[in-house]
Amino acid sequence: MGSHATLPHLREIIVFLVAAGVMVPLFHRIKVSPVLGYLVLGGLIGPFGLGLLAGEFPALSHVVISDIEGVKALAELGVVFLLFTIGLELSLERLWAMRRLVFGLGSLQILITGAIIGAIAHAFGNSIEASIVLGACLALSSTAIVMQLLMGGGRLGTPLGRATFSILLMQDLAVVPILFVVGVLGVEVEGGVGTELALALGKAALTIAVIYTVGRLVLRPALRLVAQTRSPEMFMAAVLLTVIGIAAITGSAGLSMALGAFLAGLLLAETEYSHEIEVDIEPFKGLMLGLFFMSVGMGIDWRVVGDEPLWIPLSVFGLFLVKGIVAAGLCAAFGLPRHTSFETGLLLGQGGEFAFIVVGLAMTLNLIPGEVGQFMLIVAGLTMLFTPPLAAVAQKVAGRMERDATTRAHQGTLEAEDDIEGHVILAGFGRFGRTLANTLQSESISFIALDMDPTHVAQGRADKLPVFYGDASRLDMLKRAHIGTCAAVVVTMDNPAAAERIVGEIRKHWPLINVYARARDKGHAERLCAAGANTAVPETIEGSLQLAGRVLSGLGATEEAVRRRLEHQRALEEL
Repeated sequence: MGSHATLPHLREIIVFLVAAGVMVPLFHRIKVSPVLGYLVLGGLIGPFGLGLLAGEFPALSHVVISDIEGVKALAELGVVFLLFTIGLELSLERLWAMRRLVFGLGSLQILITGAIIGAIAHAFGNSIEASIVLGACLALSSTAIVMQLLMGGGRLGTPLGRATFSILLMQDLAVVPILFVVGVLGVEVEGGVGTELALALGKAALTIAVIYTVGRLVLRPALRLVAQTRSPEMFMAAVLLTVIGIAAITGSAGLSMALGAFLAGLLLAETEYSHEIEVDIEPFKGLMLGLFFMSVGMGIDWRVVGDEPLWIPLSVFGLFLVKGIVAAGLCAAFGLPRHTSFETGLLLGQGGEFAFIVVGLAMTLNLIPGEVGQFMLIVAGLTMLFTPPLAAVAQKVAGRMERDATTRAHQGTLEAEDDIEGHVILAGFGRFGRTLANTLQSESISFIALDMDPTHVAQGRADKLPVFYGDASRLDMLKRAHIGTCAAVVVTMDNPAAAERIVGEIRKHWPLINVYARARDKGHAERLCAAGANTAVPETIEGSLQLAGRVLSGLGATEEAVRRRLEHQRALEEL
């Protein structure tokens, strides 16, 4: 091998690893979002940061990244791995249960937002074709940034997470028709456009159907053969081949690679190897996502921002405002509480990574003038940069709105609760339920308890706890406790048959809700799980503490926080 042979992008990889290994932990120490840390670092070590000084100070050339295109090629894998891990955490049944949000809420968000942005672009003198392209691509948000923020905060399973993910999933599905429309606008097409679009969508649907059908037949036996070798390297290679292979197939068929990775996650989620795969893939996802966020930061040319000190900030604010109002209004129209709608709107207010692809393609096809395209790419990049701090503010404001709603709820009956969300419903408030309630209260997690024993209710109300008299086996009572927006239901009642009936009804009417249950014995636990409970723990105080720990973990608490809380609660119970 020649002395000048090197790995491609070796220097860029070394610079990135140094930044990830040294600088990001420093951001974490000062409690700055890792996403924001990567975005800022990208701007700092990119060609428009320290790279501008590399000519005057040659030593800086060793610590800057100038080949953005090469980095972006690697960075796309971050989004691929992110969508794959999201697919691993879902199932086809849960996805189908979300169809109203995905196809209803998601489609309306794209159409209405795209129409408004397109109309604004046309009012500023852009051609109809350019306005359509800008409206379509800026209607989409950043899946990578938003999902990383939700997953990092343990909020993907909340109503906020479900609504946001549904919209983002529909946006990924919209990639095919948007790319097709851009192609049609950029070239002369013979024949009917409607026919061409139908063929493109048919090809996409056929590709997805073939991947899913063949994957279900092949993946499980193939992974079983690999697992029998007991070689972690071979198993990891098989998983990576599955993810990247399916992503490459969807990419070559005109779909997004991220959608293919999501399909791979759905397929592997149905196998017994899903948990092992999720653990193995986590480091790849984190590093590649970091590289993606850094590449976004590198693409922001701050000199252009300085040249347009008025219009760029106004455009950034305007994009957040338009997208936020539309998304929040639609979420409210679909029945989500006000604070959830508000936070969803702000989370989805940025431009997305897809805008860089579409605007770049539109510029090559002469649909968008170069200066307009560069302007909008800077705006999209800045909105992505501002999303992490804005999301933190949105969470605090939404939390205050939720606490106000919860306070109103606790002042009276269940009818007074308007907007409570993310709470836990306790079906039963005996000793088991009381122990769990104390644990939740200590972690500042809101809850509503229902019990048919007036003594239990009176004791809870005397301690100013949100305990209400009511039969939790009745669907209307669960609806009054806002089961549709709760984070979990915990069934702690004494009657085994009633507990099984409640679990079955909840799973039937609210399939996405996490249900935890207290069981009399191992057999009862098995029956509860068969009825639809996520977890069923046999009774005793220790059992209630185990269940409390699992509930806290499911709500996003760290392992260390759960351990400390349970040790403290265990000591109190022994007094």
